[in-house]
This record gives sequence, structure tokens and C-alpha cells, in this order.
Amino acid sequence: MSESKEETVRIYTGPVLMAEALVVRLEEIGIVPIVRDDQKNAVMFGSGSNYSGQIRVFVRADEVAKAKPIADVFIAETEE
Repeated sequence: MSESKEETVRIYTGPVLMAEALVVRLEEIGIVPIVRDDQKNAVMFGSGSNYSGQIRVFVRADEVAKAKPIADVFIAETEE
């Protein structure tokens, strides 16, 4: 078993379509983010909880400096 404990940092939380658009921008610069969809997980595992609007996008800690400016611009553009 690997001793590597790679850390991730959340850079976005919001609707699925917005998260998918941000993922595309990150992939364009060579970052492969991790997308966590708690609503989908709740359905798959039989939880009755409502997690709508809780799509979260994470990147590796060593990629934050490169990803955060992209996320900040994306969020600013989408809030207009």
C-alpha cells in the first residue's frame, strides 16, 4: 500500500452545470479536478438526505496556485 497521502482543496461548490464548465476550463490547462456529487451518492446509497446544489470541485494541493485564479475568474464571470 502506498504511503502517499495526497491532499485536495475545494475550489468550488455550486450547480452541476457550472461545476462541469469549471472542470472543462481546468482540464484545458492540464488540471484534472475531482468532482464530488453528494446528491448522486445519496441516491446510490439510499440516503434520504437532500444535497441538491452541492457539487464540489477539488484539486490537488500542489495545483491550487494554478487552479485558483481560473476558478476565481470563472466565478466572477458567472456572477455577472
